[in-house]
Amino acid sequence: MSILNASGLGLINLGGAPAAPADPARRRPEELRELALQAARDLEGRPAEEIAKWATDTFGARFCVTSSMADAVVAHLFSRVAPGVDVVFLDTGLHFPETLKVRDTVARTMNVNVRSIRPRMTVGQQDGEYGPRLFARNPDECCFMRKVEPLERALSDYDSWATGLRRDESPTRANTPVVAFDAKKGKVKVNPIAAWTQADVDRYISRWNVPVNELFKKGYGSIGCWPCTRRTKAGEDPRAGRWAMFEKTECGLHV
Repeated sequence: MSILNASGLGLINLGGAPAAPADPARRRPEELRELALQAARDLEGRPAEEIAKWATDTFGARFCVTSSMADAVVAHLFSRVAPGVDVVFLDTGLHFPETLKVRDTVARTMNVNVRSIRPRMTVGQQDGEYGPRLFARNPDECCFMRKVEPLERALSDYDSWATGLRRDESPTRANTPVVAFDAKKGKVKVNPIAAWTQADVDRYISRWNVPVNELFKKGYGSIGCWPCTRRTKAGEDPRAGRWAMFEKTECGLHV
């Protein structure tokens, strides 16, 4: 395991090929927007592998995959299409051990470059500056410091990134396009499995023996940081166990 100091990202390289140097020929936001709009039209309804190949062919070293490590479906998908691709994981310092186990398994067994990105402050430092259990008092601020801001830093070397968002996960994600332009970030967001159902995900996991977070077997429908995640009840929306004491269903990464 090698400690990296890339542009102050605070990351650990957990395995796979070394991170590729940034391509200096980055595209302008206007060009990226047009690319995304055209791809959204052309790739809607196409197989996830085709969407993934378009992304890696189009952006090359200026593309990465992000994964929460609830499962490794998207990381595995891209490992088949573009071996050695960067996979960004936001190590908040508040993950379940089961989540870190998936991350480490991905780094050890897949042909990807896992980049584990940490917040600027440890949990202890955050407690000292903002008071203990900020997640219980102001989860939006906690999510910003431990997820949103680290992702902004992590994406600084990329023009595009992929997520595992699916339309069937929640009402807030029902209109997720397969490719979109994120105006706030000025980058192209690729959602290759947006149209997949849970059954599609399960079939892929079974076919390829993809690592899955063990907490799903223990009653969790959606997995985030341990203080803000509970088991879901029968019939509940899978994301009902996230920030259950607040009117909050997203951490801020996808809004």
